Amino acid sequence: MKILAIAAHPDDIEFLCAGTLALLRQRGHSIALATVANGGCGSATLTPAEIACVRAEEAGNAAAVLDAEYYGAGVDDLEIVFSNDIRRQAVEILRITRPDMIITHFPEDYMLDHEITSKIARDAAFSASVPNYPTHAENPAPPTAKIPHLYYMSPLDGITIFGKPVEFQFVIDISSVMDTKVEMLGCHASQRAWLQRQHGMDEYVEHMKRNSAGMGRRQGYEFGEGFCQHLGHAYPGDNLLAKLLEG
Repeated sequence: MKILAIAAHPDDIEFLCAGTLALLRQRGHSIALATVANGGCGSATLTPAEIACVRAEEAGNAAAVLDAEYYGAGVDDLEIVFSNDIRRQAVEILRITRPDMIITHFPEDYMLDHEITSKIARDAAFSASVPNYPTHAENPAPPTAKIPHLYYMSPLDGITIFGKPVEFQFVIDISSVMDTKVEMLGCHASQRAWLQRQHGMDEYVEHMKRNSAGMGRRQGYEFGEGFCQHLGHAYPGDNLLAKLLEG
């Protein structure tokens, strides 16, 4: 099976679903990672172009931990909007990677870059199989054969914008691959430095561990990642993610 994780920024995937991806990779499935934004706002010292190059390299390094492909749409931070240009880029990524399953942001999150990315991924999952929808890529990939399974990962800290806990359909035990998740997040050294500068504290990895531990406690695990499946019209309804990780 091919699994594609689509997030807004470099390091979002590592923070929110890298453990699940590591488990899927252990079971022999192919992984691809994609980000819509380039991370260009993530520095107080480098220019947007300079930090975007750094963050693309870091995202590629994190993907390499899982022997995964990495794709970046290159949209500027805080400029992710639901536009035809961005949806075409997302559809082209789907047509190149041809996933059986997509994992993306929860529809309601603490910042709009995440929420709009969720909508873009959902739309691309539907649109990639439409033969008459062009992406205008130089060498466009052919339409996909089907609508993939679609899952939403937890928003940060597992809460809505009103502070209410999200009711996940299931939580995956990632305790056995927590070291891999830490390694992948650790590839994003520039983001750790940026958050230390911006928020005055150095707890990048520790915040992720607390977030994962809080999710795990919901199901009695040391560390966990929560998911909800998109079950609307035309999307597959069987729980493929649970099947692939059964046992």
